Amino acid sequence: MLSGAELKTLYKTLNNPLRRAILDYLGQHGEANSTSVAKALGESTGTTSYHLRKLAEFKLIAEIPERSTGRERWWRGLPKSLYTPPGLEMTDEERVAAMKLGAMKLSHDSGLLIRAYTEYDSSDNWIKISRGGTVMTKEEVQQFYAEYETLLWKYTHGPGDRPVGARQLAIRLVVLPDEDEFSPTLPDRKPEE
Repeated sequence: MLSGAELKTLYKTLNNPLRRAILDYLGQHGEANSTSVAKALGESTGTTSYHLRKLAEFKLIAEIPERSTGRERWWRGLPKSLYTPPGLEMTDEERVAAMKLGAMKLSHDSGLLIRAYTEYDSSDNWIKISRGGTVMTKEEVQQFYAEYETLLWKYTHGPGDRPVGARQLAIRLVVLPDEDEFSPTLPDRKPEE
């Protein structure tokens, strides 16, 4: 897990749309050098080289030494789970950076949700939508989230070991109290004897 200072700097790093595009490109193609990234994104190799090094500083990507020769460096994405602890103290500038990143994510996720509903019938069973609710304690929420993360990592394949027919998938989990819930007063259930 990243420290608070590292996380705040990472927010600023990921607010750059080109860096996010580079991460997306590596996520789809597995490995790339600055030339192939520059060509795909319509940027100069100097610009993409700079941003690739910045992403490597945060261990979001890693150099592939066995493919790198001379000035041509090859990179691959690294799986990373980012978690922002509640109550993280931030300066106004850091909070603005975090909010910008959150807004970009929300915009992207809204587009994914619209696509999921729009393409559901024609997805050949690739799209799954689940809306549900339950009652949990705070401790159960923490346990549920930990088990979800473990399950997600269990099915994560690196760029070099993707099974035939595998596709990049977008998966989102949002757990929050449902303030609009209808909560009639029900008696506590007693265990069956």
